[in-house]
Amino acid sequence: MKKGIHVLSLMGAAAFFLLLSITGAAASDLAPFAGQEGALRIAGGTAHIPVMKEAAKQIIQSNPKIQISIAGGGSGLGIKQVGEGLIDIGNAGRKPTDEEISKYDLKLFQWAIDGVGTVVHPENSVKALSSAQLQDIYTGKISNWKELGGTDRQINLYTRDEASGTRKVFWGKALNKGDISAKANVVISNGAMKTAVAGDPFAIGYISVGHIDQSVAAIALDGVTPNLETVRSGDYKVSRGLYSLSKGEPSELAGLFLDFIFSPTGQQIVAEKGFIPVR
Repeated sequence: MKKGIHVLSLMGAAAFFLLLSITGAAASDLAPFAGQEGALRIAGGTAHIPVMKEAAKQIIQSNPKIQISIAGGGSGLGIKQVGEGLIDIGNAGRKPTDEEISKYDLKLFQWAIDGVGTVVHPENSVKALSSAQLQDIYTGKISNWKELGGTDRQINLYTRDEASGTRKVFWGKALNKGDISAKANVVISNGAMKTAVAGDPFAIGYISVGHIDQSVAAIALDGVTPNLETVRSGDYKVSRGLYSLSKGEPSELAGLFLDFIFSPTGQQIVAEKGFIPVR
């Protein structure tokens, strides 16, 4: 019994020192915020929000004199508002165009890689599609699940608005820039898409791989299931960078926030939220 207690105490000590190491790393990465104060406004791509919120939480806990507001609205809004000086950091799930970069003098900061996966309700028996089938579903050419080996029910299409970076990547890389039926239901965010598909047994939609969980079922596209491993390996092609943007050089506080996202602690947050860190 004493031997068992000794082993457990060693294991406990190892865990304790590991926790101290992790805590120390976080404290070191947060140290630049000491003595800072002010407000930071962030908006844009909705895939980014879980990372932004956790980073903001840790920063504010380390220094309550800093205020950080985070909003969605889509990549288009993030690009436009940061370019017009309405926010300090704009988030985008697509790379801004050369015209946008030039017009707004944008500085780009890519801190993660993400995939965009097709999802259905978990009870749907259809779990794999070809690119051609997916394109025919979104144009409306295929409109019933029985045409794909599923139940005899109408396919309920879900998509994002045209300002969405998630939509742009899915439309370009999964749909080959094909038409999206006007009958498709439009939702405002990755979270709203997941909720909609999870609540509709006959739905099909698409979300950031970082948002896929047990409430929805990922569809294999051309034999490749969208997940972190297949995005990282390059086998799953519907992927993108996640960007934060500033108008010109970021302000001091915005710069510190971006530095934190690229720090070991920030990149750990990126990984914990289901994305592929760039460092």
